[in-house]
Amino acid sequence: MSKKPSLKLFKLIKSMTPSEKRYFKVYASNHRSTDSNKYFQLFDAIDSQKEYDDNALKTIIYHGEKLNSKKFPELKSYLFESILKSLQAFDEKTSVDYKIKGLLSNVKVLYNRSHYVECKEYLEKAKKLALKYEAFIDLLEILDWKKRIAYTLIDIPFLDKELKNIEEEEKTYLEHLQNIADYKHLFFEIYFLVKKEAFIRKEKKLPIVNEFKHHLLLQSLSTAKSHRAKVLYYRIKSLYFSFVLKYKKFYNHNKDLIALMESKPHFLKEDVSEYISANSNLVLSCGLLKKYEECNEALENLYKITPQTYDDELKIQRQYYLFKISIVKNTGDFEMGLKTINDMEKVSKKYKLEFFEPSTMYFQYFYIYFGLADYDSALDYLNKLIDIPKSDVNKQDLKSIARILNLFIHFELGNHLLLESLLRSTYRFLKERQRLYEFEKEVIRFITKAEKIQTRKELEHLFIELRFQFKKLSEIPSEKAMLNYFDFDALLESKITNKSFAEVVKGKIATVKTA
Repeated sequence: MSKKPSLKLFKLIKSMTPSEKRYFKVYASNHRSTDSNKYFQLFDAIDSQKEYDDNALKTIIYHGEKLNSKKFPELKSYLFESILKSLQAFDEKTSVDYKIKGLLSNVKVLYNRSHYVECKEYLEKAKKLALKYEAFIDLLEILDWKKRIAYTLIDIPFLDKELKNIEEEEKTYLEHLQNIADYKHLFFEIYFLVKKEAFIRKEKKLPIVNEFKHHLLLQSLSTAKSHRAKVLYYRIKSLYFSFVLKYKKFYNHNKDLIALMESKPHFLKEDVSEYISANSNLVLSCGLLKKYEECNEALENLYKITPQTYDDELKIQRQYYLFKISIVKNTGDFEMGLKTINDMEKVSKKYKLEFFEPSTMYFQYFYIYFGLADYDSALDYLNKLIDIPKSDVNKQDLKSIARILNLFIHFELGNHLLLESLLRSTYRFLKERQRLYEFEKEVIRFITKAEKIQTRKELEHLFIELRFQFKKLSEIPSEKAMLNYFDFDALLESKITNKSFAEVVKGKIATVKTA
């Protein structure tokens, strides 16, 4: 069996920004090799491909010439390394971190040649930048160079005057580094606890997560000693309040985090990834609080952020469309939702499988088609979600919800013969995964009873009873989190009032606006 060609070169080129691609061409032109034309051709050929095709590339580069087995792999390897070098050079021109490192490299070069006055000039430039960007590790290196130069020059007056100050500065920078490290450790500790083992019941994790609210680092913003630490402080609080369903505080902390980040825009010029996350969380919190006008405004602000990397671009596009669909779902504008998923289809082709998790994408499509009362299409996407192998689904809760909604749709379509076996398989699936929430039990009871009911009046009474049970369960955090995946209350109200699902959702939004 032939070896499958590596996609690393293809992925690297596809991840480059237009500016990086232009820079590579300039960089490569200045570092020509005997094969430079071929690797220019290879770069352009890969850049133009939508799907990687190794044989097509060989034809383009070598025109059917008989090749040594190593020749083409060596050309690809050379191109890969050349791109990496050009990207390093690109970052050196655009990144403050590289600029500081470059200044310190100049200090070393000058020191080795005994140009101590010039060393001090470069150290001052480096220190100015390092202080502005809180590069504490570089600041420690700068102080070490100052002591080293003074020692070399036997500059006793300098050491006598400045040594104590240098020691105090070192202590301050080390405290800042430790403070940031402590916040990072706390962030990942909570993040890991919240995300790990999705099958563990929320109520089991809740008491453990709640203990973090007493942590010394989270009692006051003043505990965070630097801008970077303050950003981590708000990120941790935001993560915590999101998990414990304190949506108002989740909203407020994201507003505060964005204001903090925007107060020091020079940091955003270096890295906008956390800014993208903060804006995404603001959109999410607005939606959870039903602030839909502000939600749309925050969503447009998210879309206007200028990405600095391929990952930034991917994240902005992904979050924009996910939230856009979420807004139309919650406002009942399912016609706009259909337009949005069609737009998303076009955009997702550019990013291929990296754009969405299949489980998330299928569920969004299901929701829109369900809102349009196109039950066949809704069922099609629900089945695609259910059929995803367990190893490929990060959100197992979503798969459980899909099973429950599958029962509702087959009941709606009158597929009575199928429902009996679906009830058994759904119950077995949920029980095997230790995921049997009370609301899931209620749905299974409802379907079982509804199958035996003869009159519309009896069925309506059953819907009213189920709605009452859901409202009680929504007061339990873990049950509420599951019920929030889908507007079950609107579904049940539509059955009770004989209105469409979309009508009920729109009516609820109108009530919120006039309240």
